Amino acid sequence: MSFIHFFKKLWALPLLVLAAGAWLLSSASTQTQEGFSPEKINLALRRTADRLLRQSGDSTSLIPAISQAAAGVWQVHLEQPFHYDQLPALLQSSLDLYGIRQPYDVAVRQCSTATIDLGYHQRDLQNDSVPCVGREMAAGCHFIEITFLENPEKKPFGTAISGVLLLILGGLGGFLFFQQQKTPLSPTPTTTEDGNELVFGNFRLDVADQVLLCGGVRQNLTFRETKLLRLFASSPNQLLERDFILQEVWADEGVLVGRSVDMFVSRLRKKLTPDPSVGIVAVHGVGYRLETGKVAS
Repeated sequence: MSFIHFFKKLWALPLLVLAAGAWLLSSASTQTQEGFSPEKINLALRRTADRLLRQSGDSTSLIPAISQAAAGVWQVHLEQPFHYDQLPALLQSSLDLYGIRQPYDVAVRQCSTATIDLGYHQRDLQNDSVPCVGREMAAGCHFIEITFLENPEKKPFGTAISGVLLLILGGLGGFLFFQQQKTPLSPTPTTTEDGNELVFGNFRLDVADQVLLCGGVRQNLTFRETKLLRLFASSPNQLLERDFILQEVWADEGVLVGRSVDMFVSRLRKKLTPDPSVGIVAVHGVGYRLETGKVAS
């Protein structure tokens, strides 16, 4: 088998590589889109609470455990007073420190009623227009609630690349599948246990006696015709390259002549006429293919 023919039989390998690449990029992009873990959120919020209390003169009070109220919603309770004006910058610096890039909303709620006293969106901080800055906060226990949002405006690079790869994968897979299925497929040819007979279409090829049978028609074949037809019938509906055919059928002669293939194919076409569903088709510049299951014209 020629080097090129061998690799054509492995046409699915590029698809597997593309699929694996798309899956890896998609997985990586999902992690990038999330951008954080619960542990990082916990540490970022504890750092924020610590800095708020320290700037209010409190360096000893215990910071309660950070809690997750719902998916993407985190809370830190502070019974001690703190300065709301310092919250936006402190929170953002803590999130930056732990590599958390998701957009978010902030609400400062009363512990007893969950009423929102103050709040803002991350974009307000970026625009230097945080609402409620300078306003007094009601006395008593409050909890800071951070809700992380999905970001439809930013598509991770990996997601875009994986999408392109999947499109290429689908297109290439469809094209190659179509190429493989262009001709109607017949059942896999059967052979006897000793390998001396091969059945394809309505034909029976007796390799040992070099005879081709179809119904009541019996045709004698030469040694080379038998060898060539056996090669075709063993790979029905598959393209065989000219060089591959020469190596398999004429290698024992030492001198390989490409014209021999054309001449013997012409002979075989005449011998295959008893069954219109079987024929040898030329693929210009490449080789030949034995088609079975053809619709008679």
